[in-house]
Amino acid sequence: MFDIESIRAMFDGNAIDYSIHYRNRMKERGIKQYEVKQALLSGEVIEEVPDDEPLPSVLILGYTDNGKPLHVAVSVADYRICLVTVYVPTLDVWEADFKTRREKI
Repeated sequence: MFDIESIRAMFDGNAIDYSIHYRNRMKERGIKQYEVKQALLSGEVIEEVPDDEPLPSVLILGYTDNGKPLHVAVSVADYRICLVTVYVPTLDVWEADFKTRREKI
C-alpha cells in the first residue's frame, strides 16, 4: 500500500482522479477543495483496505487550517490516486482521536 508521502506527491503532481461520488459528497457536505488539500497535506493514513474493490484504498485523517477534521478515502493505483469520498468524522462512529472506530454495541 502507498504511504502518505506517496499520496501527497501524486496529489501535488496532479496525478488525481475525482470520483463522481467524491464530488457529490463534497458539495452535499459543504467541504471545499482547499480544505481537502489542507487535510491531505497534514494527514496520516489511519486505515488500509488492500482488498477494496475496484482498487486498494486508504482512509486519511487530516485537519484543515482551522482545525476541522476530515476523513478522505483515496484509492491507489500505480502512480495515480482517486479521491473516493470525504466527510467530517463524528463522535457517534469515531473515538475523540478520529482515528479509532467505536465498537458497535
